[in-house]
Amino acid sequence: MAVSFHVRSHSYPSIPHPQATHVDEQLAGLRSSEETSTSSSSSICQRLDNLQDLHESLDKLIRLPVTQHALGQEQNKKAVEQLLDGSLRILDVCNISKDALSQMKEGLMEIQSILRRKRGDLSGEVKKYLASRKSFKKTIQKVQKSLKVAQAEDNNDKSLAVFGEAEAVTIALFDSLFSYMSGSKTCSKWSVVSKLMNKKKITCEAQENEFTKVDSEFQSEKTLKMEDVQILESCIQDLEDGLESLSKSLIKYRVSILNSFGH
Repeated sequence: MAVSFHVRSHSYPSIPHPQATHVDEQLAGLRSSEETSTSSSSSICQRLDNLQDLHESLDKLIRLPVTQHALGQEQNKKAVEQLLDGSLRILDVCNISKDALSQMKEGLMEIQSILRRKRGDLSGEVKKYLASRKSFKKTIQKVQKSLKVAQAEDNNDKSLAVFGEAEAVTIALFDSLFSYMSGSKTCSKWSVVSKLMNKKKITCEAQENEFTKVDSEFQSEKTLKMEDVQILESCIQDLEDGLESLSKSLIKYRVSILNSFGH
């Protein structure tokens, strides 16, 4: 169900705005893609692009005089502080993602160089890469847990509901991204329904994707394929590009919230 944005104050009536309607439509599209999209780099990259568009629209919504008025209300001070905290938290997660991907890509490039030249410490570089992957998985487990705890602290101010919904959708995307990068075990929605109806034990399966495929090949260097390493590097580059663009929109969005808070 789409979130309606209405500004309520003593001097303003309930006012729907075309920009708010546009944001509602974008949120509905993102929720729909979250439910139906497959776990693939292309679908995640598309959702990153859609999130960037969403935050650009939110930035325009914040700049509207009627929104500025609502955000400047004393009774909304706590809610605005929560939005600021949330935007900073998401930016931190975005940076963690970019740093992890950058580190993985550097390791893959070094491994490719050794494979092409057919000299160098291949085993050593593979071990370094797998160690970084192990460290990454531990880090994202902590991040995912902290995001879920923070997300539970919803504000009830209806005039800010659309911004809170945007934060929830963004967090859901990063949760999907982390699960994809780590190859976390997942159950399909139909598996869960089947379990509820038939009371049968359902076994979740780990995602098979570019990351887990190379991880598996690195466990036994005899199965290592240059093509798969190159595909993963390309996948990482696409994700990096998407995150970089999203990061810029998130920073711009956060600055607009800060400016509203200062009024």
